[in-house]
Amino acid sequence: MENPKRRKKTARFTEIAELAGVSVATVDRVLNERDTASIKTREKVVQAARQLGIPRVLPDTRHGLIHLDIVLPDNPSPFFRRLNQAMQRGVAMLDKRLVVHRVSTPEEDEAAEAALVRAIGPRRYRRQALIVAAPDTPAVRAALQAARARGEHVTMVVTRVEGVPQADYVGIDNQAAGRTAGYLLGRLCHREGRILILSSRRDYLGHIERSGGCREVLAAQFPQLRCDVDVTETHDDPDRCYLALRKALQGQRDVVGLYNTGAGSPGIHAALQRFAKDKVCWVTHEISDDHRQYLREGMLDVVIDQDPDTQAIRALQHALAGLGMAPSASQPERPGEFRLYFAENMGLQPYLA
Repeated sequence: MENPKRRKKTARFTEIAELAGVSVATVDRVLNERDTASIKTREKVVQAARQLGIPRVLPDTRHGLIHLDIVLPDNPSPFFRRLNQAMQRGVAMLDKRLVVHRVSTPEEDEAAEAALVRAIGPRRYRRQALIVAAPDTPAVRAALQAARARGEHVTMVVTRVEGVPQADYVGIDNQAAGRTAGYLLGRLCHREGRILILSSRRDYLGHIERSGGCREVLAAQFPQLRCDVDVTETHDDPDRCYLALRKALQGQRDVVGLYNTGAGSPGIHAALQRFAKDKVCWVTHEISDDHRQYLREGMLDVVIDQDPDTQAIRALQHALAGLGMAPSASQPERPGEFRLYFAENMGLQPYLA
């Protein structure tokens, strides 16, 4: 006699059929892969079985090729080069049914935004997922919203774009990174004076959050350090960084600290060597090979690193989960953690292969 207190752990086909709104015979054919049901019906049955916790390997509901686009800017900085390398390694491990299209978009010419919007827009193939690093502009925001409306899974890396429903973000907490930079500058600058903030682009939300976080901490905790409201936009260009820093050092001559939220450090290094009369505390991002050199020299004080390798893997995992090809996270993920590097812990391994 069956124990009435004992509860079956396996969901019965009748329960799956009821939840999925199909017949028991259809459930049997789908789960035992003996059917020619539509993709929609297979997805309903498998989803119901997964929801009821049936303890068996469930069939893949998708047939044919699955298209994923990775859209990244044509940015020559060490960070984006390493992020591209990490994406390439990750893609090599994916299911062969997943066709990955890697798209590089220009950053600075007049047609850059239009090219990015086209890359996010409809393709000649049916795209199911999109991984993208993009500025937060009205046109880009509308293109990403349209991609979500088409049913594409969207994962944003490096920086967020506001107003895109159900899109994932894989990257660090840029506001916290900027606040950390402000705190470090406040502790390391031993003279009263001005903090110069250089930013890659004003339309990237990540850079806005970094510079804003830095200013917040300086204003609240270190009133002896003044900070301009407006940041200087450099587009990660060493020449622009050099000119901006030269102007600041030759002008008011009271610059005691520097925070660069992006790249272009060779220009900063050259300007500090030539024009800085006293020590200027310098905080920047990414433990690249040139930054290791500047740390060894004592010119650069701290590097905030966002680990592009982990970002690439997490972005691909989110895309696969959105496609139903990998389990989703059991709870919402927090933004990725960043690391602090000094001359004493920077390591010796090269940043770029």
